[in-house]
Formats: sequence, structure tokens, C-alpha cells
Amino acid sequence: MTDKCQIAALSPGIGLSHVVAGMWRVMRWNMTRETLAAFIEECVALGVTSFDHADIYGGYEAESFFGDALALRPGLRSRIQLITKAGIKLVSAARPTHRVKHYDSSAAHLRESVERSLRALRSERIELFLLHRPDPLMDADELALEIERLLREGKIGAFGVSNFTARDFDALHARMPLATNQIELSPFMPTPLEDGTLSALQTARVTPMIWSPLGGGRLFDERDPVAARVRETLQAIQRERGVTSWVSIAYAWIFRLPSRPIAIAGTQRIDGMRDAVNALDIELTREEWYAVRAAAQGREVS
Repeated sequence: MTDKCQIAALSPGIGLSHVVAGMWRVMRWNMTRETLAAFIEECVALGVTSFDHADIYGGYEAESFFGDALALRPGLRSRIQLITKAGIKLVSAARPTHRVKHYDSSAAHLRESVERSLRALRSERIELFLLHRPDPLMDADELALEIERLLREGKIGAFGVSNFTARDFDALHARMPLATNQIELSPFMPTPLEDGTLSALQTARVTPMIWSPLGGGRLFDERDPVAARVRETLQAIQRERGVTSWVSIAYAWIFRLPSRPIAIAGTQRIDGMRDAVNALDIELTREEWYAVRAAAQGREVS
């Protein structure tokens, strides 16, 4: 199963599993360090070897919690890939000097963020480092020089962005090679399909990473009529194909895109991770894919 979950390298020497375990909510999972370490091992056994973080997750606590869990399994670090993001400054007791929530893409802040993340994750290298949000005050030339230094020093293996529009991505990609753009996409959030974001990535031959592929849990909301329509469509496809879980069909909807996206599964359930991995064996037909989109939009394409 590990081989099935691997993809081509995002950049020389950097490859991620096709399904990534998202750590956004890890501090809400009521796990101990020991149970988190066991969960990481279970993910790796499934072929989910990449773990997505950001410095701000869990009020700046998630990376340290994960690093402590890794320390309980000394051989585990060499079997996984770490992804983290920086560039958002939260007002938090953990960062008492922050008075206003804002973005900071300065060289000094990103270097400090990388150093902090390395210490928190108990690692010598971050395989993929992302700028969390586009910053109107970003000096692209300064940023490119600092990223080059971090790459040369081996502190990061590759650099990309998160939540960038097509135009913002192209502007920065022209100055330095970007490994990915981590974006929100689901049947409920089709904007990247319509605004050129995915087209720009495909043109650049850059693999997108998708966060909230299940709509941030909306897909499971029993009170949401749109979610109910989408669920019913996914379940109909599941029955026709004899697939174990309709959730796998939801992930297959993402994987059907020609840019071959990586999906971030933000679940603490190993069965939920298995649903995502199993989706790699499912290739939806065009009619099936458009049926899901129509269910979410409440109409057929024009």
C-alpha cells in the first residue's frame, strides 16, 4: 500500500505520499503523546508518510506535541516527511509581542519560523516549507534570497505556497521554483476550478495540495440539504461500484483532476485515512465526476 500512496517528487529529492495526514486539529483530538505516536505509525503502515503542520496550529503548540510523539519512536522520523507553514502571526499568549493578527513574509520572520519549527518538531530538516498566505507587503526578491539560503543550508528541502491565487502564484514562481500551492477545494468549494488556480498549476506542471477535501466536515452534516444531496450522489456511485465507503468516492472526486492533486486528510480515525488511501484505486468517469459537482451546485453545468 505504501507504493500506491507515493507520488513523483515535488522537487529533486522531495516526494510526498499522495494522501497527507493533516495536523490542523491535533490538539483537539484528546490524544496523549503515546497515542499520537501510535497513530503516526498506523498512518505510515497505510502508506501515509507525510504530515502537514503550520506553526500556528493548536495555538503554536501542535508542532511541539507532534515532535514529542516522534521522540517516543526514535526510528520513525526517517520514515516520514514533514510539511509546515509560516507567515501568519496570531495574537496569542504563546507570542506576547503580537498585538494585531497579520501576515509576515519577511526574511527575518520566515527564518525564525523555520528555526522554531525545527526545534519543535525535533528535526534537522523540514521536507516542505510553505508560505501560509499571500502577503501584500511581501518583498519577493528578499523572500527568494532567504529561501535559497534555507535550501542551501539544508534546513528545508523544498518551498511552496498556500492559499495563493493563480496570479500570485505565477508572480512568485517567476522568481523561484515553487513546489506546490496548498489550496482549499471540495464539491462545496469549487473556486480553484473556476478562477484559473488549478489551470495555472497544471500549466506550470506543479502538483497542488488540497485541504478540506471533505468540506471541513460539511459532508457529514445531517442538517445541510446541499451536503445531503452530495452524500446521496456519492452513495449512489458507491453502490454502483461496490466500494466499501462513500467517503472514498469523495476523495476520488479530488484525485480525478488531471493535475493529480495531493489530498490532506485531517482525521484522527485510521479508518478515515484508509478511506482516503482506497480512493487512489478509484477513477471516476466524467459523468460520475460531474454528477457530484452538479449535486453540490444544485444545477447541471451550463
